[in-house]
Amino acid sequence: MLGADIAAFSSASGQQVEHDQGSLEGIFSALDAAWPVERKRTETIEIVIAPYLADIAAHRDNVGIELDERLVLKILSASYRHVSITQISTRSDLEQLAARQPDLVFSGVKYFSFDGHDVWLNDFLDLHGIAYLASGKAALDKEHDKVRAKRIMQAANVATANFFSTAPEEHPTAESIPLAFPLFVKPVDGGDSRGVDADSVVHDIEGFRRKVHDIRKTHLSRALVETHLSGREYSVGVLEDASSGTLRAMPIEIVAAPNRNGDRILDFDIKKQDAEAVEPVTDPTVRAQLCDLAKAAFRALGGKSLGRIDIMMNHEDVPHFIEANLMPGLRKGYFYRSCVLNLGMTYEEMIRIIAANGLAAPVPKFSSRTGRKARLTSAFGTERTC
Repeated sequence: MLGADIAAFSSASGQQVEHDQGSLEGIFSALDAAWPVERKRTETIEIVIAPYLADIAAHRDNVGIELDERLVLKILSASYRHVSITQISTRSDLEQLAARQPDLVFSGVKYFSFDGHDVWLNDFLDLHGIAYLASGKAALDKEHDKVRAKRIMQAANVATANFFSTAPEEHPTAESIPLAFPLFVKPVDGGDSRGVDADSVVHDIEGFRRKVHDIRKTHLSRALVETHLSGREYSVGVLEDASSGTLRAMPIEIVAAPNRNGDRILDFDIKKQDAEAVEPVTDPTVRAQLCDLAKAAFRALGGKSLGRIDIMMNHEDVPHFIEANLMPGLRKGYFYRSCVLNLGMTYEEMIRIIAANGLAAPVPKFSSRTGRKARLTSAFGTERTC
């Protein structure tokens, strides 16, 4: 428990730590500066990364969370004695990781490919009784395929826009389209708003055809076509408390400037340029609606540990599920900003809480490793969460 850790620190060091209700920054700063090395936690944490591509900025399909691993190393080393960075390049590297049995693998890698075969990291770690971050393959497969995710929402009675999927020539005329214009068209798979631009909102058959063809040509994907939701846009960070199984939902509003067509679209270029505004959600009724929908969506997808649920309002201000990201970025993007605006949390606090939460997660019953105990009682705080 964080309070117990603070009390132990005060007793051992003879120093008193002030607890600022608005932020835990003062506590962590004092712990970093004065806690003796022998008082640091003894769990072993390996920060596991995949090899970088020749173009270090290129997208890696097998990595869900791009980490600044050296910054994470610095943050966690302030609280844990045994923290290291491990690059997995071969199957032997992965087998050696399993043999070392670290207490936690802190990683955003989805899978490694060896000789044409994919090994999904978190599922591999489950089999060896090693704790990790985020969700396994089953949940990630559900959120990656946007059509499948929306069908899951419908089955769970979570509101989502009406939709269908298509490819060039499947819906050649306006009469063949099962939904009324305007429509929103984007790739069935992929993240980071790839394939979303000013032409994604279509008002007629010509615009529909152009966008569907562009998605097939540029992204080699089928197109997801939805009833266009014209209301406000939100993203809700979700943190699962491993010690209790409860979810904390942290909503933020995302405001993009009108594009050339007058639509407020959070497209790929706006995200890349960080040109959108991010604001707290202060209306209690809207907050409650967003939190309830995000939690229900996270549960329906089988999410674990952390995630992000994107939500849009329709013209009547009714929230609808858009998509999920069960491996949200851990740089200073929407997930971090949801922590800041809802919990008053610093980046360092976020990384430490995610790690401590991973250490607290139970080992699967079928794993070969037994005897691990939960190591954390919630340290999320209570400011502006639901």
